[in-house]
Amino acid sequence: MSPRPYQMGKRQERVDEVRRRVLDAARALLREGGSYTLFTVDAVAKRADVARATVYYQFGSKTGLLEAVCDDIADVGAMSGLAGAFTQPDLERALREFIAVFGRFWAADRQVMRRLRALAALDPDVETVIAARDTRRLQAVTALLGRFDGADGSVETNARLLYTLTSFETYDTLAGPDGDVAGTAPLVRNLAVAALGLATSALDQDEPADAADRA
Repeated sequence: MSPRPYQMGKRQERVDEVRRRVLDAARALLREGGSYTLFTVDAVAKRADVARATVYYQFGSKTGLLEAVCDDIADVGAMSGLAGAFTQPDLERALREFIAVFGRFWAADRQVMRRLRALAALDPDVETVIAARDTRRLQAVTALLGRFDGADGSVETNARLLYTLTSFETYDTLAGPDGDVAGTAPLVRNLAVAALGLATSALDQDEPADAADRA
């Protein structure tokens, strides 16, 4: 039997291991803070103990690396659960799940998120990544609200409201310096209900939490 499949499997394992080291190194550097000029491909490569060319081979560019860092945090924060919000039969439950998912996402690596959001004002590469993801979040809230007719005002205005309320800055501020970011989801939900002019009966009762809140 040819050893080729085994060799290919081992090679892929090495590629995956190097990719993991680079992502961990990038997140560690972002947590450390300091000058925004210190977060470079060279610095990440040195921390991961790989060649600079390896980082480019794996991610293509600094922007590609930053995208991968955000995707990695999304995996940890179970952003895949966002699809469940779009299957809920009423807006209140859809909001509950949507807001809980973003609470988990923002909490998945709070220090890195803080750093990325701050760097977006200084580093064009970071700004490109953050702006693209914020645009996708606005598109998501617009699509979510577009499924329902129960909110006062236009979909566009309500989408802007929900977009603001589901920002990292909102959760981070409500949680306080050392609080539980994911735990602010019920407060964000109540603010969204009030801002959108919805009936609050379903959310004011002490009903069992949805799966999104239990996760």
